Amino acid sequence: MSLHWLRDAQPPRLGLAVSRKVDPHAVGRNRIKRNLREQFRHLRGELAGGAYVVVARRPAADLPNAELRAAFVALLQRAGALPPHDEPGTMTG
Repeated sequence: MSLHWLRDAQPPRLGLAVSRKVDPHAVGRNRIKRNLREQFRHLRGELAGGAYVVVARRPAADLPNAELRAAFVALLQRAGALPPHDEPGTMTG
């Protein structure tokens, strides 16, 4: 996946691009979009403001739902839109 992020003062909003090259079947494209929207909805309160456009690539069609969502979270963290989450149960210091 690739991320295009326009930072602005608006609340976070999401745009998705999942072409037929990613998955020729509508049900597969819709599964990808549904999972990304749901993950975005859960993260909306933590995200920096702006417009987020996610362009899915071919490997996204082969990922299970949990891995697809995890890849999306990692993408947002790499872009700096989402602060990194500490691993649960680890000690700091």
